[in-house]
Amino acid sequence: MPLPTTCIGAFPKPDYVPVRDWFQTGHDAESFGERVTRDWARQQSDETTALLDRATAEVVRDQLESGIDLPTDGEVRRDNYVHYQCRHFEGFDFEGLTRRQWRNGAYHSELPTIRGDVTAGDTDTLVRDWRIAEEAAGSPVKITMPGPMTISDTTVDAHYNDPARLADDLAKALNVQVRALAKAGCRNIQIDEPIFARKPNEALDYGIATLARCFEDVQDSVTRTVHMCCGYPNHLDDHDYPKADPKAYLQIAEAVDGTVDAISIEDAHRHNPSDLFERFTQSSLIVGFVRIASSELETVDQITARMQAILQHVPQERLIAAPDCGLGFLGRDLAVKKLRNLCKAAQSV
Repeated sequence: MPLPTTCIGAFPKPDYVPVRDWFQTGHDAESFGERVTRDWARQQSDETTALLDRATAEVVRDQLESGIDLPTDGEVRRDNYVHYQCRHFEGFDFEGLTRRQWRNGAYHSELPTIRGDVTAGDTDTLVRDWRIAEEAAGSPVKITMPGPMTISDTTVDAHYNDPARLADDLAKALNVQVRALAKAGCRNIQIDEPIFARKPNEALDYGIATLARCFEDVQDSVTRTVHMCCGYPNHLDDHDYPKADPKAYLQIAEAVDGTVDAISIEDAHRHNPSDLFERFTQSSLIVGFVRIASSELETVDQITARMQAILQHVPQERLIAAPDCGLGFLGRDLAVKKLRNLCKAAQSV
């Protein structure tokens, strides 16, 4: 049997999409990100919605035609994958942004500010996002959302002053959204928690418990996934971008194993030690086999060799192939080439 394949989240936006990515490259990247955050609301219109529906169908088709079994919606509607979700919660202020450093000091920028209790608000928007994508695919599509710790790290808390209590409220709000998606028929839901690798002690203290809370009372027919990458680049071929400690996965692996149905980790940018894979004995393992920060195209043989090495430590029925993270920096042509080689390798093992 070939290895099943999936994508993690972002796909390059078509040029006509008016909502630009928050992680836009260039010397003015930070201020650009702040402008995107401030300008997002005024960019919304019926015309924008139509363009985003068209773009969603295109990126879903690109993934499927590349051979991906379970695509995402490409996150083309999102200026920032964290802030997009926060706009649908109560308690966030997107007018009075606050400057802070985040991702362990890797970035400085103005961020949305939490000024009241976080509660669930609109649940219709993400359900519609999923429906548009799945109708375009004619097959299951995975929807992604940021997790409690990751939301906390990419916003400013001016209300709780208690990270664990904030994470708990965020988990409750996310759970409302997850249950709304599940009720609508979505069967593949992914919570992104890259901060688990950045802050493994906090993940062990309360983060893994709040991850589980995101999926409370969700039927068994839903595949529950967590994505834990080690960092995102500032631009393509940014080979030395700040990454989480390579020991972080080893520290949290056994605690997160079994909490969800599938666990997504990166491996292409920086290979993991063999004994890490053996620590996952319950959950399926989604492993990154192509890099998302490099313009170098991995060959089918290179990808296949790494798959075969990991299969010495993970049963084939629990291994799923994917890119390391979102593909936003690659551009459409390179992203498609990487996905095609990934899928050819997955077919060959």
